[in-house]
Amino acid sequence: MKSEIVENRDSSPAELFTASEVARFCHVDLKTIHNWVEKGEIRHFRTPGRHLRFRRLDILDFLHKYGYPVPESLRGGKPKVAVLDADPGVFAAVRRALGRRFEVIAFADPFEALIGIGTARPDALVLDLALAGVDPLRFVERLKTIDATAPIRLIVYSSQEQLRREALDAGASDFVPKGEVALLRESIERWTGIDRG
Repeated sequence: MKSEIVENRDSSPAELFTASEVARFCHVDLKTIHNWVEKGEIRHFRTPGRHLRFRRLDILDFLHKYGYPVPESLRGGKPKVAVLDADPGVFAAVRRALGRRFEVIAFADPFEALIGIGTARPDALVLDLALAGVDPLRFVERLKTIDATAPIRLIVYSSQEQLRREALDAGASDFVPKGEVALLRESIERWTGIDRG
C-alpha cells in the first residue's frame, strides 16, 4: 500500500501559541505561565529572540493534566492522523471512521512512516504492534524521545492485547483493541482535543 493523503480543505487550528494566549486559556496572569515554564510543568520552546512558544498538543496535555477545559480555539480545524498498518483493509476502516473530522494519511511501512511523519507532522499516529522489520515497542519509545515527534499522540491499535502495558510504558497515549473503530475515534478525539464531551 502506497502512502495516501486525504486532502484537507478546512482551516487547521493554530499550531503555536504565545505565553499570553496560554495565560488566557488557563485564566492566569503571564507571571504564572513563566513560573510553570521554570518548574517544567508545561512543554515549550524559545524562539531565536527568546520568546516563549507553546505547541497546541503540549497545551492540550497541560490542560488535560490539570483539569482545565479545552478552549474552542484549540478544537477547530481537522487534526492530522497518520495510520501505520500493513493491512489496507484496516486503513480503509479507520479512514471511514475518521474521515469527517480528521485529515488521514496512510503508511504501510514503518521506515516510510518515519520519514513521512517528520514531514506531515500529524497530531496522532495510529499504529499496529505487528510492524515488519522493527521492534514495535522500541519504535514507540524512540518516537517519544525525538523532539520532532515527541508531541505526536501514539495510539496503539492492535490485537496484541498482552502488550498493552508495555506499549503504554513505552510512551503510547492509549491502546485500543483492533476492530474497535468507534473506541479508536473517541480516543483520537480526546487526545487531539476535539472531543466535545
